[in-house]
Amino acid sequence: MTQLRPNILISDAYGSAGDVTAYHRGGKCFLRKRITPVYAGTVCQQASMSVHLRALQAWRSLSHEEQLRWAPYAERVEPHRPPFDHKARISGNNLFISAYHGFATLGREHIPEPQPFEAFPMFLVGILGASAANGTLTIRLRLEAEDHAGRYRLLAKIQLSRPGSGRNPGAMRNYLASGTANDPFVTVLIPDYTSVWSLDLPSYQLHSRCILLDTKTGYRSQFLAVSGIVSL
Repeated sequence: MTQLRPNILISDAYGSAGDVTAYHRGGKCFLRKRITPVYAGTVCQQASMSVHLRALQAWRSLSHEEQLRWAPYAERVEPHRPPFDHKARISGNNLFISAYHGFATLGREHIPEPQPFEAFPMFLVGILGASAANGTLTIRLRLEAEDHAGRYRLLAKIQLSRPGSGRNPGAMRNYLASGTANDPFVTVLIPDYTSVWSLDLPSYQLHSRCILLDTKTGYRSQFLAVSGIVSL
């Protein structure tokens, strides 16, 4: 892991080129050897890919005039990936695909209508504990947010590993929490959790990226990183 030192030629970097990948941690840019994961083609991966392919097909089914309606709404939306300079913006296509995926995650997959992107409420998430029964792991979370009539749902991208292990975004899986951001406590259910990460332990290192999903637009907030140890 080598830190990139900004200079007159390169002030920042992100993404991959050749066998080098630039990534950000703690506001700093680092370089590492590029990793090319093998696509395992699991049931979950195939289901996610199917949703994405349907989203792409849905975008292509729109008239050009309808596609152009998404562009003005995307102009105020910052990307979820670097550069995080508050200058970069996403495209209308990006916003449409994001909304399609959001509704699919909520169990309401359909072709979304273009809508303005509204600022999400500030929110905090804390880990309260976990328990296991009948092969299902239940994670209890404290959620603090200013909701609007149950408009927002919590999506947790979760990774379970051995205590003390670091975060691996590629090992995270999506789980929609019960309740809405109006509820002070929500739960996440992970069926067959020992098989998901091939671990059966009395305690786990839990890493999560917590996101608010807007049930009105399908849009999602920037993520909030939450980590901790849970004992069963």
